[in-house]
Amino acid sequence: MSRDPDWAADLRRYGERRPFLKEQSIWAIALYRFGRRLERRPAGPLKRFLTPVYWLAFRMVETAVGISLPKAAAIGGGLRIWHFGGIFIHPQVVIGRNCTLRQGVTIGNRHEDGPVPVVGDDVEFGAYAQVLGGVRIGNGCKIGALSVVLCDVPDGATAVGSPARVILPAGRAAMPEQEKLVVVAGGGR
Repeated sequence: MSRDPDWAADLRRYGERRPFLKEQSIWAIALYRFGRRLERRPAGPLKRFLTPVYWLAFRMVETAVGISLPKAAAIGGGLRIWHFGGIFIHPQVVIGRNCTLRQGVTIGNRHEDGPVPVVGDDVEFGAYAQVLGGVRIGNGCKIGALSVVLCDVPDGATAVGSPARVILPAGRAAMPEQEKLVVVAGGGR
């Protein structure tokens, strides 16, 4: 596992000596990284043996901790999940590096076979945030607790509410094609 730079980045974000004994969310992340490594393996008897083992472990961990991180999702290194359960990520979602998820977060499509979000680096999701549809969440964004995001969020912005409105950092003008943008003094933090 130490040769997987994404897994090493995940462990650094936990910053604890024995995260497996203190945080159930690391179980889901470890299994996700194992699944990604398994997918990269060449076909052969070991892969044929480990694939059903992975799926059994995936269902057990998903049920035990309530976190669904399918191996098909593309998630950058440094993922940190705070708190327990209710986290569901669509298999086609792309999530950048050093992102933070909290309990109850859903990132997925709005309807069957619909487009899914693309999330940049260093994005923080508050508890029970929902990001749905073919939206882009820029780098360094914050998605507020209980927000339902159905529109793009530009780099460095904060999305709050249901449906979410986007708050830009102070001094940054709203782009005309994004009518839901609001500039708040002090960066909205």
